Amino acid sequence: MKIRVYYEDTDIGGVVYYANYLKFCERARSDIFFDLGLSPHKENEFFVVKKVEADYIKSAKFSDLLDINTKVISQKSASLCIYHEIFRKDELLFTAKIKLAYLKNFKPSKIPNNILEIFKFYK
Repeated sequence: MKIRVYYEDTDIGGVVYYANYLKFCERARSDIFFDLGLSPHKENEFFVVKKVEADYIKSAKFSDLLDINTKVISQKSASLCIYHEIFRKDELLFTAKIKLAYLKNFKPSKIPNNILEIFKFYK
């Protein structure tokens, strides 16, 4: 997925604010569903972030065009671990390992097979 860095994404120096890298990753995960005409949230069923390990390697800046890569690195019955990389051209700027828990009625629940099928393409 590609994202353009806008002024609103940056601090006063034109450098992407650190929390926005996580927002970019969230957009990439949501777009996996949107690209298929689906929603990442279904009534009382959805993913929540349980854990984040982030590495800020280099700064993105105002007007940069970024590529966000998404890969599933592990899967359990009620959780996924996703690895995101953010690049500017061939330059790696940011990585994150994000554990997602699947909830139904706000309780951990088995991830439905149709959702697991979607993420098969990201392994």
